[in-house]
Amino acid sequence: MRKVSILGATGSIGQNTIDLIRRNQDAYDVVALTGASNIAQLAKDAMALRADLAVTADAARLDELRDALRGSDVEAAAGETALIDAAARPADWIMSAIVGAAGLAPGMEALKHGTTLALANKESLVCAGSLLLKTAAAHKATILPVDSEHSAIFQALQGEDIRTVERIIITASGGAFRDWPVEDLAHATLEQAQSHPNWDMGQRITIDSATLFNKAMEVIETREFFQVTPEQIEVLIHPQSLVHALVGFRDGGMMAHVGPHDMRHAIGYALHHPTRADLPVDRLDLAAIGRLEFRDPDDARWPALRLAREAMAAGGMTGAVFNAAKETALDGFIAGAIAFPEMADIVAQTLTDMSGHSGLIGDTMTLDNVAKVDHLARKAAQAAVEKRAG
Repeated sequence: MRKVSILGATGSIGQNTIDLIRRNQDAYDVVALTGASNIAQLAKDAMALRADLAVTADAARLDELRDALRGSDVEAAAGETALIDAAARPADWIMSAIVGAAGLAPGMEALKHGTTLALANKESLVCAGSLLLKTAAAHKATILPVDSEHSAIFQALQGEDIRTVERIIITASGGAFRDWPVEDLAHATLEQAQSHPNWDMGQRITIDSATLFNKAMEVIETREFFQVTPEQIEVLIHPQSLVHALVGFRDGGMMAHVGPHDMRHAIGYALHHPTRADLPVDRLDLAAIGRLEFRDPDDARWPALRLAREAMAAGGMTGAVFNAAKETALDGFIAGAIAFPEMADIVAQTLTDMSGHSGLIGDTMTLDNVAKVDHLARKAAQAAVEKRAG
């Protein structure tokens, strides 16, 4: 049996991973499941999958988790240290789907044990891409991308030499406001922003899709994971969300990955890699679809892409600044403190403010230094949010 763990089991990626595992449960020995506030779901899944361990990131909810697991053989634990311990338990394959910068340390711990890490946590590559890849190489661990776009690029590159790649195009649906007049974005509500036209995702990633900050993060991820230059990476708005990425080669040919907007495809590809397995996803009827649309993103509507390129140009640990500012600005919008377009303004302001810490940002990339940069950037971004909130 294959030993697997799911870090971030109660989110949308974690739940889709569990769906695939439950369809062939006898093939898997589930070592650990982790979650945050959804204790009932975490306990339910841990018992159904007969996991060895269930961990909540909230240390104050350990008793609640123990109560929910009462009568089972599942061990309960809580807190940041417990998350790291869960990632360290021997497993053949670990899904890294914890949302935000909190997913970096557990993912790094998993790599130190030589496992295969299915990486759905964008922040790990954005904040500490070179450190993550160096750790994987040092411990002979494997990283498989689970973002639909990066899984698509990875698949298109199978059997290819990265040196022959001329361009990589990642696509974006455009999110909830892709066809709104730009001047109306200042009045966009939280409810409107968290309604995605194509994908069924969590609140935060859905709002990031509307701002295109998710795509901005993916541009940085693409540079880090595939070791291409920022100039080789392009973004296109593709409302149908069926072409997930395209790779263009120096002979003028292009390879496109086309599939349904269902995260179980990218998850299933990573779960079964290097083979392909039957997956419970829709098969596309291209004749019924009729046509595929693409258009360039405009900076007035989506300044996040420009800000990501500024962060890459600045270098060092500016990716950690970018992510911390983005997360803090998103918190501010969800709390009603700032308007939708102001999220980009907060990130831009934070990048400017943090440029004064060039010594730290340019220092050796370690988990401790990334954490220091993250902390300072969040403080700067929060001050910018509070100033705008009045």
